[in-house]
Amino acid sequence: MKHIKIALIPGDGIGPEVIAEGVKVLKAIEKMDSDISFSFTTFPYGCEYYLENGRMMDEDGIEKLKEFDAIYLGAVGYPGVPDHISLRDLLLRIRKEFDQYVNLRPISLLNPSLTPLKSRTEEDIDMLVIRENSEGEYAGAGDWLFPGKPEEVVLQTGVFSRKGTERIIRYAYEEARKSNRSLTSISKGNALNYSMVFWDSVFEEVGKEYPDVKTFSYLVDAASLYFVSNPERFEVVVTSNLFGDIVTDIGAAITGGLGFATGANINPEKAFPSMFEPVHGSAPDIAGKGIANPIAVIWSVSQMLDFFGESNWGKAVLTTIKDLLREKDYHTKEIGGSASTRQVGNRFVEKLIKSMSP
Repeated sequence: MKHIKIALIPGDGIGPEVIAEGVKVLKAIEKMDSDISFSFTTFPYGCEYYLENGRMMDEDGIEKLKEFDAIYLGAVGYPGVPDHISLRDLLLRIRKEFDQYVNLRPISLLNPSLTPLKSRTEEDIDMLVIRENSEGEYAGAGDWLFPGKPEEVVLQTGVFSRKGTERIIRYAYEEARKSNRSLTSISKGNALNYSMVFWDSVFEEVGKEYPDVKTFSYLVDAASLYFVSNPERFEVVVTSNLFGDIVTDIGAAITGGLGFATGANINPEKAFPSMFEPVHGSAPDIAGKGIANPIAVIWSVSQMLDFFGESNWGKAVLTTIKDLLREKDYHTKEIGGSASTRQVGNRFVEKLIKSMSP
């Protein structure tokens, strides 16, 4: 039996509400499949923990999390705690400490009724964005000089190492080759004359080893336009930490909103745990109301199962999401329905069980 140890960090706002539905799905799979089991340990890390303890996690939090196969995160962020603290001291720290250098963000239209774009189908919007997840513009390098004085200067330094840049680009080429899809690099070499010129050169250099992969390269401003006007241009996309963060939110917008935004933070070598999360944030304005859309957190279950070699279950979860979205009685408020978070989760489990029954 394959046993997967999962560290749960429900986090802030709607995080606990949606994570509960994702756990419900995993437990249902465990009951249906005698070859796989899950164990869950919950950690109270997040903004409430910060307000009580002055830190986002235990001092030995990283050591505790290191014992798990995966981390399942609900959301981070809440009023009263500065965003740069909540993000950097928990989410970014985990990504860096566990060398989760690959961020996988699927941008797929699950139902044509969800997109604000005219006459677009599932075939038009179906891409995988591979975002560098450990350095770049989010490396935290820089300085703040002469604070409060007329000559005050702030420096924010993007860090692009040969190792970090080459490994993410190579990962993207491998994915494009494996899936027989084109690969697009998004950069800004005309303006960022060091970091992005370097990125472009590495993309071209590594590409010589993959002559079978069709490639494109767009400036980030043009790519942002094409995400909206011509999303069918994109199949596999590779880009830097900052640009990936931005274009994937555009991707969420064209596929139905942040309730459909999921992400996997991957350490491909499995030397450390990988982390799976919805990317919609903590949404404090609706926290506690039971109306949050749990689709993204359930989609991240699909990503988790794929990562652990359970691709049949990963596919079954994604197929069931698509089937569920055809039932308007189980749409949550932000997509025009009235179903609760729990109702969507329960109905999902019902449909998954039925679809996998002999």
